[in-house]
Amino acid sequence: MNPAIIGILSICCYSGSTLLLSKDIVDEKSQYRSTYPGWIAVLLHFIYTAIVSVQQDGLDFGFFGIGSTITSIIALLLLMTSLNKPIEKLGIAIFPLAILMLALTLLFPDQEHSLHRYGWQMATHIFTSIIAFSLLNIAALQAIFLAIHERQLRKHPPRKIILTLPPLQTMEALLFQMIKAGVIFLTISLISGFIFIDNLFAQHLAHKTVLSILAWLIFSALLFGRMRYGWRGQTATKWTLAGFILLLLAYFGSKLVLELILNID
Repeated sequence: MNPAIIGILSICCYSGSTLLLSKDIVDEKSQYRSTYPGWIAVLLHFIYTAIVSVQQDGLDFGFFGIGSTITSIIALLLLMTSLNKPIEKLGIAIFPLAILMLALTLLFPDQEHSLHRYGWQMATHIFTSIIAFSLLNIAALQAIFLAIHERQLRKHPPRKIILTLPPLQTMEALLFQMIKAGVIFLTISLISGFIFIDNLFAQHLAHKTVLSILAWLIFSALLFGRMRYGWRGQTATKWTLAGFILLLLAYFGSKLVLELILNID
């Protein structure tokens, strides 16, 4: 089957789930079944990625290709977590992002950057980096929702979106759970990078390495501050977003400059 057709079907399912989640907010409801099309979308997204990987003899590691893979993993993690945690509303932000990256992959396929050229050591580093980024991406979105929730609670009456979100303390606990998991994978990614990559501070990797380490320090400091001083609210939001922005620049900033601007593999 043509992978493009599967990709388009995935986009349609993502769109359907986004519309249902938006309707839930307008109707002031919280219904898990609104994510059902999202599950189908993620399955189709993975099937599309698998078919393209077989055709290209390796995972597409180009800018748009890896962006598509990361957003599919983020969507999957969101759906899996929402089975027992009330975070399905984050799909309003995550599903459109998956649609965008998948559409760009369909429009601009890249066969020059394939993961098959790397051994298991580099693959370990890459995939732990992807998981870390995915978890901390969800944490960043959770932090934004947390900030909106906290601000809207001061207003009377609060807006409809607040009425569909879980309690503030629940959202805060979920935020730190995501950060803890993300830091674990980011730690593994950094350690594997230092072990398996000959020169992690080479010219084209130095900025990525430094920014990733800074992000790790920020997230680790936030977890320590939470444990030692009970940091929460705006402090947690600011530190989470600062760490994620550094991580975003470390990965996508470097790939954007190297591949799309300088045309360096």
